[in-house]
Amino acid sequence: MRLYSKHSSLLLLSLVGCGYVWGQSGASAIRIGKKDGVAQLTIDQQPFLILGGELGNSSASNMDYLRPYLPHIREMNLNTVIAPVYWELLEPEENRFDFTLVDSLIESARRYDLKLVLLWFGTWKNSMSCYVPIWMKTDSKRFPRTFDSSGRSQEILSVFGSETLEADKKAFVTLLRHIRENDASKKTVIMVQVENEIGMLSTAREVSDKANALYKARIPEELAHYLQQNDQRLVPELRKRWEENGRRVDGAWEDVFGRGLATDEIFQAWYYGKYVNAVALAGKKEYNLPMYVNAALPRPGVLPGRYPSAGPLPHLLNIWQAAAPAIDILSPDFYNPDTRYWCDLYLRNENPLFIPEMRFDKTVAAKVFFVVGHYNALGFSPFSIESESDASAPLARSYAVLQQLSPIITGRTYLGMDGFLFDKKDRADTIRMGHYRIALSHYNVLPWAHESRDSVWSTTGGLIIQTGADEFLVAGTGFVATFSNTDTALVTNIASSDEVSYIDGKEVLGRRMNGDQDHQGRHIRFSTDEWGIQRVRLYNSPAVK
Repeated sequence: MRLYSKHSSLLLLSLVGCGYVWGQSGASAIRIGKKDGVAQLTIDQQPFLILGGELGNSSASNMDYLRPYLPHIREMNLNTVIAPVYWELLEPEENRFDFTLVDSLIESARRYDLKLVLLWFGTWKNSMSCYVPIWMKTDSKRFPRTFDSSGRSQEILSVFGSETLEADKKAFVTLLRHIRENDASKKTVIMVQVENEIGMLSTAREVSDKANALYKARIPEELAHYLQQNDQRLVPELRKRWEENGRRVDGAWEDVFGRGLATDEIFQAWYYGKYVNAVALAGKKEYNLPMYVNAALPRPGVLPGRYPSAGPLPHLLNIWQAAAPAIDILSPDFYNPDTRYWCDLYLRNENPLFIPEMRFDKTVAAKVFFVVGHYNALGFSPFSIESESDASAPLARSYAVLQQLSPIITGRTYLGMDGFLFDKKDRADTIRMGHYRIALSHYNVLPWAHESRDSVWSTTGGLIIQTGADEFLVAGTGFVATFSNTDTALVTNIASSDEVSYIDGKEVLGRRMNGDQDHQGRHIRFSTDEWGIQRVRLYNSPAVK
């Protein structure tokens, strides 16, 4: 059973003096701050929940290709599109910038009343340096590359290339300046991702002469200070390595963290973080937007170097927070089913949860309720959103519900909120809110459900918001909710259940559901092909005479 707390989804650890600056956006009109201890994105001081979709990697490279998809994207009830900006197209010749594509993207987003999160496909994209301009790709002397274990050059630019960093900073600053000059008053662009899925392949760290020298040198004083000041806030994976080596802060990387691939990865993560911080900080000085970095999640049991290593992964959370305080969020990209496991890891050390990329499959329509309701996520965004051709698809229906509830969710005036996620394996859960215990289950546990005997069940989910002592909003798809009182001397009954919708912030009543629809007062339910919101009022009576 889960006990509800308004702050249960975040570890409320103070990071004062640890090097991680919460809400780097400062006094910007678009910023990430906190309300009631929960992270929140605000635009002109108004909270904003991102109901988004990320475009396929190449879709934003040609507006003639993208433009026909935009009306449909808006029909799917998105409020935000996540779209790449390609360095090679922005700066095709050194010091000559072309903003035609960026301007067209912003203009098109405005036309359909969509916000934009821009992905800076700069030095690295999915580990590789495939989107750097050709004048960089062909000059490995100025812009050095990495090498594999056999000494073969890789199409991955080195994190230690000083001219590479300066070129990236210059292009990023130029981009941010252009956005500020042309969009600050409109606020179409609300966030920027710095690089994309940074990670080292096919070694856990770089093996150049410069990298080797730094690896053998004393760890940076900045990191040593962080370890000393934050020893109780280290994630278990990092703390274990540090403590096993005597909690040292005065030696080389292997002296402090031990020998092995894990230390190689820690080393590389530090320098990736410093590089990204330099780019982000330079950009924020030009236009102070929230910024995040994303990570490709590894498969279980895969060793560093075999996955994109040293990115903003949960076991490297402290390293990235210490090295890159200009970054507001470390984000996971989901291409695996274990949503709860990874979300739990990314919420440590007050890292806000934002899911900018998730495999676009049948499960996303349920998962969005779960991450918003249970984790207070800032936003959610399946990948290749333009590939969905049906405006009535499940995700569109989930977004329609969340659009209506968004003012309530982001206003945080409720007494409690939680979300849940079900499939055939994980089919039940219990939440406690106030003096009520809410038993939740997959709709298919009902004997008349058409999928009840199937080998695979639809993934379903929803959220519950407690709006009064005996009143709840219940929303989502494919679940059953049964209420009971924590005081066993009382029996809880449903006084009324009404369909509701929210139009321009005002509640509009639909059907009264006190008959067959709530099984004559036994429970609240939504079938697997049904989406909606119900306002539930409860009353209590003595359990015995």
